[in-house]
Amino acid sequence: MSVRHNRPRPVDRRVRVQGQPVDSYPALPPEAERGSVRRITVVGEEILSRTCQEAAEFGTPELSALIDDMFLTMYVADGAGLAANQVGVDLRLFVYDCADEYGIRHVGHIVNPVLDLPDPGGRLLVDESEGCLSVPGATMTVPRTDRAVVRGLDKDGNPLVVEGMGYFARCLQHETDHLLGHTYLDRLSKRDRKDALRQMADRRDDVFAQRAIKAARLGR
Repeated sequence: MSVRHNRPRPVDRRVRVQGQPVDSYPALPPEAERGSVRRITVVGEEILSRTCQEAAEFGTPELSALIDDMFLTMYVADGAGLAANQVGVDLRLFVYDCADEYGIRHVGHIVNPVLDLPDPGGRLLVDESEGCLSVPGATMTVPRTDRAVVRGLDKDGNPLVVEGMGYFARCLQHETDHLLGHTYLDRLSKRDRKDALRQMADRRDDVFAQRAIKAARLGR
């Protein structure tokens, strides 16, 4: 998921890592410091349009390395979230580093996530601009609920519950959609989808160039 460009980032310094509050946290997560940049898949590639496989093995070096790579790849692409199929891996996993509307920064990963939305009477549907790292350069207004809960596991197989409000709730819904084989384009009308694809065609080269510059600055 792309970061918002129409609003400033919240300035509140509170942070929740894996759903738990922490006193402080670096701007670049430790996972990203260990990771390598991977290619981000683009809408139209088959892996983005099918349901990802559930993870069956936990606590492995391979899973930890994938999470590290996904964090760095997300950071280089200026993202707020990234699903495993966006780096070409067929696995129910996503990472995130996203601030909510209250200024709380949320950082973490979740494996085999299941989205739990509140009852219709207890949630608000919000229309807000949304982008996607796999639809480079395009942003469109997408309706999402203002609250969401995702239940799953961490990389070691421990139960995990992550709750989001506002923009972070949007991020949780966006990334869970990816693992079900959907991008935000699937939630648009035919006209708006064509508009988003036109935006991508016009801007993708510039987006790719900016990603390459940022990766080079990091020596990656």
